[in-house]
Amino acid sequence: LEGEVVGIADGDTLTLLADRTQFKIRLAEIDTPESGQPWGNRARQALADKVFRENIRVEVVDVDRYDRKVGKIWLGDRDINREMVREGHAWVYRRYMTDRTLLEDEHAARQARLGLWALSDPVASWERRRGQRSAEPVSDAPGACNIKGNINREGARIYHMPGQQQYDQTQIETAKGERWFCSPREAEQAGWRAARQ
Repeated sequence: LEGEVVGIADGDTLTLLADRTQFKIRLAEIDTPESGQPWGNRARQALADKVFRENIRVEVVDVDRYDRKVGKIWLGDRDINREMVREGHAWVYRRYMTDRTLLEDEHAARQARLGLWALSDPVASWERRRGQRSAEPVSDAPGACNIKGNINREGARIYHMPGQQQYDQTQIETAKGERWFCSPREAEQAGWRAARQ
């Protein structure tokens, strides 16, 4: 889709006017603080400063349950989703992440204490929406979220650690509900069990 940005709902949602039709667009692979959260208004303003009243291109990758198109936002050759992470306005949304290089941008922002990383205790939006906090913080090492959460034919949720026997053969299909984890504790809290050696 190509068109003009005519509205900014928050740091990861905008309204695009394309061919006289308005589309709600959710930025793919990132999650910004909600408006009631610390840094929420600043994240919204950061997105507005970048794209409001600008003509953008959206690479649509999905449609979410709210019927919003989910996509990567381009302003010329600028990857706006990546800029939001790089500047500390957004987390990489692990559950929907496909581009693992975004973790490197998040790591750099975190190390430099940019944006929301300057807060004393930033709580990821998905944790807030879930109504609980992860007992273990997301590792700040890029690529550290390499535990594979697989669902087998019987529906059992099993996580595989790097170096285990089936790790390399295990493929993650997020469309089936499979996912990556950053720690065994995170996997177990989400309902996965360790693979048997």
